[in-house]
Amino acid sequence: MNRRELLISTAAFAAASPAFAAVRPTRPVGADTAWTTYQAEAMKTSGTVMGPAYSPFRVENEASNGTCVKLGSGQSVEFTVTTPANALVVRFSLPDAPDGSGTSDILTLKRNGEKIADIALSSRFAWVYGTYPFTNNPADGKPRHFYDEVRLKDVPFAKGDVVTLTKAGDAPYCILDLVDLEQVAPPLPRPADALSLADFGADGKGERDATEAVRALLAAAAKDKKIAYVPPGIYKLTGDIEIPSNVTLQGAGMWHTTFVGDEALYPQANRRLRFKLSGENSKLSDFALDGRLKYRNDSEQNDGIFGAHGRNCTVSRLWIEHTKVGLWFYVCRGIRVEGCRMRNLFADGINLCVDTSDCVVENCTTRNTGDDCFAIWPAPSDQGFTQESAAPGNNVIRRCTGELPSLAQGASIYGGANNRIEDCLFTDIASGCGILISTTFETSNEKIDNNFRGTTVVENCVLKRCGGYDHGWTWRAALQIALHRKSISGLRIRDVRIEDSLSDGFGVIVPPDIKDARTLTDTTLDHVAITGSGVAVPEARNVRIGTTASGRIDAKACRLGRIENGSTTFRIVNAA
Repeated sequence: MNRRELLISTAAFAAASPAFAAVRPTRPVGADTAWTTYQAEAMKTSGTVMGPAYSPFRVENEASNGTCVKLGSGQSVEFTVTTPANALVVRFSLPDAPDGSGTSDILTLKRNGEKIADIALSSRFAWVYGTYPFTNNPADGKPRHFYDEVRLKDVPFAKGDVVTLTKAGDAPYCILDLVDLEQVAPPLPRPADALSLADFGADGKGERDATEAVRALLAAAAKDKKIAYVPPGIYKLTGDIEIPSNVTLQGAGMWHTTFVGDEALYPQANRRLRFKLSGENSKLSDFALDGRLKYRNDSEQNDGIFGAHGRNCTVSRLWIEHTKVGLWFYVCRGIRVEGCRMRNLFADGINLCVDTSDCVVENCTTRNTGDDCFAIWPAPSDQGFTQESAAPGNNVIRRCTGELPSLAQGASIYGGANNRIEDCLFTDIASGCGILISTTFETSNEKIDNNFRGTTVVENCVLKRCGGYDHGWTWRAALQIALHRKSISGLRIRDVRIEDSLSDGFGVIVPPDIKDARTLTDTTLDHVAITGSGVAVPEARNVRIGTTASGRIDAKACRLGRIENGSTTFRIVNAA
């Protein structure tokens, strides 16, 4: 469903629902998407349609709409192009090898019956097992993170063309979830008076180590006060890239300039693919990162884009995949992230972590993250970093889309002051909540308390097919408030639509092992509509209040439906 369809759906829903007819005009939700998605189950196929299925540890559970297509040798899918394009992304799943090293296969791509290319597939960057933080050992069971993606450019498609994808390799099967077609713009030219990486010895073929060439380019750009430009090509990096203050590193576009890692060096965490923002007014734009990481180890520092004491920096139009996280920030102020795509990661898409304030994440998309798509977690200084303020906050996640994480939520706020999630779309979150407001993670120590304060806002969001099974918590609600380590106060949830939740639509819970009182106060629901709960769990409710929850919610002009309040110390006032 695109943004226009969501607005039409909103109007139709209000017209058909008198109790919710007073809904105020809403803004479009979700990120701008330059691609058209074709779902495999809607294609003509000689394979087998699987799903829908929403049980954990099943490949259908991580597919969009809970449905995918399984191809055997020689089997295919076929669809007709509705919008001209010149590039495609295929989301697929192959079986793992017995030792966890992955398998390979080939998809033959045809346009109107004529072969265009053989697309090589591999599952080496997919499949993890066991419980958090997971392993690559199939013997540990509980598989997840089944999918990966492959992209191909310079393949023109006209409206009406018939596209065929046929399994042509030796893997036992190939599962297809979807295909994205996109019209990609030509490479961005070298800006006037910019310095080019080509002049510093990098060849753009991805074979020679370009680390020192990139470092030399950035140093010269800082000295000469010029833009550092990276032409189209593939560039191997084998160490951290520190971005100096007041320097812009610009590629030719996320489809044209790609930095890759060398996985043979990854036992040394500082040899992974990582850009560090530690200065002021730095800018990163218009390139891709392909980390080629195949495991998660939370004792290692994060890779991807790593904000460390950055100030007023901008990250724009990056494509980040196969890293541990997409972007992770600590002790940062005034960071702006816009127009980025996070794909196929082993942990978070974007996390605004220790002492991060006044940051905006806007118009970004995530798919197949291994943890929260978007998170705000004001962890205390005992996490190992320097704490510069006792009140991190005023962060905004705006106009973003999160879908299909293999663990955790679409968006989470774990504390801090005056944080916001607004105009966002979260779909197919079969591993947890669409949105989670929680005190699950530590936000305080003996000197600092970064629990919720001020006003935390969730506004104008749509949650569709969320509320899945979290292996550490059991079934989650699509929108959940978890009173775990501490009480929560000051929540404003307004103009939110929750549709077709896998489990409960909205919930307030306290973990059963918590004995001390946890209370929700000063919290309002305003124009919240919940429909179609219990897609995977028939006994689910639109609203469920846990038996040990305490506090109150004031509801205004809401359509909440079936409410189960299991607590004698919790009230929902004026619910309709």
